[in-house]
Amino acid sequence: MLTDPMVLILMYFVLPVWLIAGFADWLCHRATHIESTTGAKESLIHLLMFAEVGIPLLAAMFLEVNAFVIAVMIVSFFIHEGTAIWDVRYATTARTVSPIEQHVHSFLEMIPLMGLVSVVALHWGQFLALFGAGTEKARFDLIWKHQQLPVTYIAAVMIIIVLFELLPYLEEFFRGLRANSGGLVPAKAKRHKAGDTAAR
Repeated sequence: MLTDPMVLILMYFVLPVWLIAGFADWLCHRATHIESTTGAKESLIHLLMFAEVGIPLLAAMFLEVNAFVIAVMIVSFFIHEGTAIWDVRYATTARTVSPIEQHVHSFLEMIPLMGLVSVVALHWGQFLALFGAGTEKARFDLIWKHQQLPVTYIAAVMIIIVLFELLPYLEEFFRGLRANSGGLVPAKAKRHKAGDTAAR
């Protein structure tokens, strides 16, 4: 399995691009002073999206992919897309979402889809079985991968996620709280409606 080109693309292209885009998005937020524009509320939305992508990512890394895992991935993808729309709708109340940030968002939305499609292609029988088609019986049990990913790869990915995804977004959240005396929504965001900055 670890020699399959699709698996290698997921491990060494799709996941790294997602991590780079996530950190680039944090830099965009910092450049537009998120702490004083949309504040900790938007940062909470970002942490929610992090969890929505993180759960299926961890499942794919550690569990045997079956109909249940694929179903979780599909549901998580659509929830993530809905949250992304909510995020931008709120962000544009008080913060300018630059063309660069919008381009970064396109990666953050499409990379999970690319990952999902790749996993489905690798486990086509279980994908069909999820909908009662094909020759395989749908499996909904949770079991560890028979062939785990290399320990060094897992360690590297987890360290990078903590250092360049989780900690920066937690820092963003607490920076927003500090800038607004513990409040989630800055005064600037309260004075405007969704899309105000985009309409200028």
